[in-house]
Amino acid sequence: MKISRRALLSLLGGTGAAAAVGVPLVSGLRGATSTGALLSSRLPLPPPFTRPFRVPPVLTPTRRDESGDHYEITQRAARVEILPGVRTPIWGYNGIFPGPTIISSRGRPVVVTHRNELPVPVVVHLHGGHTPAAHDGFPTDLLYPVGMPPAPHNHPHAGALSYGAREYRYPIDQSAATLWYHDHRMDFTGPAVWRGLAAFHLIHDPAEDRLRLPAGDRDLPIMITDRAFAANGTLRYPSLDPTLSHTPGVTAPYAAGVLGDVLLVNGVPWPLADVPAARHRLRLLNASNARRYRLALDPLPRGGSGLIQIGTDGGLLTEPVVHEAVELAPGQRCDVIVDFSRYRTGQQVTLRNEFGDRTTAVVMRFRVTGPAADPSRIPDSLAPAPASARTAAVRDFHFRHDTLHGRPGWTINGNPFSPAQSNADPLLGTTEVWRLTSDFHHPVHLHLGHFRILSRGIGGPGPYDHGPRDTIDLRPGEQATIAVSFTDYAGRYVFHCHNLEHEDMAMMGVFTTHPRTD
Repeated sequence: MKISRRALLSLLGGTGAAAAVGVPLVSGLRGATSTGALLSSRLPLPPPFTRPFRVPPVLTPTRRDESGDHYEITQRAARVEILPGVRTPIWGYNGIFPGPTIISSRGRPVVVTHRNELPVPVVVHLHGGHTPAAHDGFPTDLLYPVGMPPAPHNHPHAGALSYGAREYRYPIDQSAATLWYHDHRMDFTGPAVWRGLAAFHLIHDPAEDRLRLPAGDRDLPIMITDRAFAANGTLRYPSLDPTLSHTPGVTAPYAAGVLGDVLLVNGVPWPLADVPAARHRLRLLNASNARRYRLALDPLPRGGSGLIQIGTDGGLLTEPVVHEAVELAPGQRCDVIVDFSRYRTGQQVTLRNEFGDRTTAVVMRFRVTGPAADPSRIPDSLAPAPASARTAAVRDFHFRHDTLHGRPGWTINGNPFSPAQSNADPLLGTTEVWRLTSDFHHPVHLHLGHFRILSRGIGGPGPYDHGPRDTIDLRPGEQATIAVSFTDYAGRYVFHCHNLEHEDMAMMGVFTTHPRTD
């Protein structure tokens, strides 16, 4: 497969840097919100709150044995109804968007066999998973489509190649958390996720079960994405190569990020959810390519502060944190509890996006149906405080728009992504401090492990920086420090901007973990 980043950059080179990168979208009342350019739909859009909320189906294991729970997923093209009366072509796990949810138990290994019936190679990454390198979804560990015969590959970055199907093995040796899985192929993650390759993977454990948090049908996974539609109902995306086979990247001005004008929740535009007057757990996931969200309830419940945060990317917080709104950058998760008994029966409560305007200012609506028994609670203590660790190294990483071979691009420390080059070589069993500096918005995501946010600028962590994270919302012109602990699993992993257009245009690096020799 021929991939030419030089060709991509030359196509962008005829414009100035500002035109190639685009400008930050400024909307709402709080200033700059998302780095990217808006892609508008070309067909009439439905009125909000007319389509029912739905929860993605839970995948049933094909078998359970002493080695763990085994699942099978086929990645294939399909046509689904997203907008009323319109059939939209997608790429989906089992042909649906979002794909099926996998629910795991801590300590019970999971084996997922992915079969590729799409026309291009794929890579699967369990985002937030503590996973051996061979199964983490390194961007060049390609799974080629069924029926494609093995052939010599002279590509200098070729990884571990598979054909037709392959197994991904996950130890699930980590705390309960809201994870998700998505495509992660080098240079083409953005358009593949945009077409539908994204789904939840939820981990439960006995410690969390004992807390009596809202569960069952009051535990709601909420995947928020933005999309744009062509006049014929297809998904609009400005790929330089619509086949996603050869030339990566997007046309100007979308190199800064692609922003759609239709907000989807679990694949449904602006849905309406009927909820009893009881506590509900909302597992909020920003699975958008580039759009950031500030989510708030309208109206606030009696007494205000309607969002009680209990969890983040890597699992539960040490104690609940009360918010009037929460902010989510691409790739981030936030678990909150909303007590709908604080509203009257029949009241309608809108989940608003304060970083949006016009069609992107509202996300979904809840309608309170009436009183209900509620055995759940919100405990004062959720999870043990993390143990302190001694720092083994301090590293600096600069995320910025840059010039590559005389052309505009996105880099880390001035370098584009090279699968063969390691930017850091931490030892297992150590903790490092990484200083991250940005120019635009860059949601920086680390594979393998979780980290703690130590500071932003000259201050401490921000109001949304609590708990174990795998993605930090790095704001324009900001430096933040994080403490990263490396445990288990030696091998190659990546860290990158989770603005997927930035990632596809080279803003990714490699770190290689090594066993200690002492």
